[in-house]
Amino acid sequence: MRKRFLGLLYGTIMVSFVLSGCGNKNETEQAGKVYFLNFKPEVQNQWKEIAEVYKKETGVEVKVQTAASGTYEEVLKSEIAKSDAVTMFQINGPIGYNNWKDYCMDLSDTKAYQSLTDKGMAVVGDNGGVYGIPYAIETYGIIYNNAIMDKYFALEGAVRSSMDEIDSFEDLKAVAEDMQEHKEELGIKGVFASTSLASGEDWRWQTHLANIPIFYELQDKKVTDTKDLQFTYAGNMKNIFDLYMNCSVTAPGLLGDKSVSDSMAEFALGQAAMVQNGNWAWGQINDVPGNTVTEENVKFLPIYMGLNGEENQGLCTGTENFWCINSQASEADRKASVDFMDWLVTSDTGKDFMVNKLGNSAPFTTFTEEEKPTDPLAKEMFRYMDSGKSNINWAFTVFPSQQFKNDFGAALLEYCSGNMTWDEVQALVISRWAEEKALTAAQE
Repeated sequence: MRKRFLGLLYGTIMVSFVLSGCGNKNETEQAGKVYFLNFKPEVQNQWKEIAEVYKKETGVEVKVQTAASGTYEEVLKSEIAKSDAVTMFQINGPIGYNNWKDYCMDLSDTKAYQSLTDKGMAVVGDNGGVYGIPYAIETYGIIYNNAIMDKYFALEGAVRSSMDEIDSFEDLKAVAEDMQEHKEELGIKGVFASTSLASGEDWRWQTHLANIPIFYELQDKKVTDTKDLQFTYAGNMKNIFDLYMNCSVTAPGLLGDKSVSDSMAEFALGQAAMVQNGNWAWGQINDVPGNTVTEENVKFLPIYMGLNGEENQGLCTGTENFWCINSQASEADRKASVDFMDWLVTSDTGKDFMVNKLGNSAPFTTFTEEEKPTDPLAKEMFRYMDSGKSNINWAFTVFPSQQFKNDFGAALLEYCSGNMTWDEVQALVISRWAEEKALTAAQE
């Protein structure tokens, strides 16, 4: 009897052990994880730090991969098709949603959506579901070094006496060309930092600069999108693009080798007085070894190109940054990804990263006035938003495809190299826009 009792006891213990082991294994399998595909190379280190801190705080694994500039769609196609697929990714607005709607989960019930200051900014599907949540309001224009500008205005014969007198392309052109003539006296290599046209580095021109003439054309037509772009204001884009190119640190024929990092380093080191970029660029300026530009001297100027009424024009302000959760991921991974997204906009740690590491002006009610970014370019953004100037909306969220933008950028490089005329660039933009819009319509 004693042996039988011990045998039964041993068997019970073993069964309990096995069941316990199975239970732990099941819990491990059901524990969700996050795989985030980051859109912006300039903040890839910050996202890695966020992942490490989040794991320490919650125990949840967060994998972050950053796509190289200009390759996001290509990388997303690859990563979302894998067995260990992306669980959280980004789209750039309605066009991006149309491409990825089969992978976009309805986010209506998330804390992030419920906390938006303006729910109208979210990407909404035809069924009323919420499929993309904007997480940053951004702005871009011409960043200038006020110390160099003051040095120019102090020169005898300067064509303008202060930045307050520059509120049109005519003013900007006069000042830039005169500064280029006096670049040795000013201690610069050129007025504008290099127009970066290396492959994948041309987004400041084929997207951001092109936004302005296309925005005005859509405004004239009283529409938010069009299948038939005429590129009506192509000549105005040529005005400012030529000025960038001809008053540059780098000769036009060498711009195909220049990256955004090269351009920002030229500005940070005081080799250039101006550079077109956005409020996210402060880190790219401040973190350059040998940086000579102080916070109080970093300012914004609107991008003037000779358009009617541009004296009342502000900066280009909007967003193309929308978080999405992969609807085809496992339930556990979807929940983990939603929790991570909500943590970023509701927890003290997450909000601190959003503002102070990522530099986001986050459009959520969970952020107080004291939690707004305090870097100089963010301050300039808020100054312009409160100035009464007419900010330019981001029309490039309806640009037909990444391929369209790539072809546009390649044409701009050919123009700089003297291999294409501007009329040919304009014709290419019109034809490629129509082709890509037709292709998108056929896929719907």
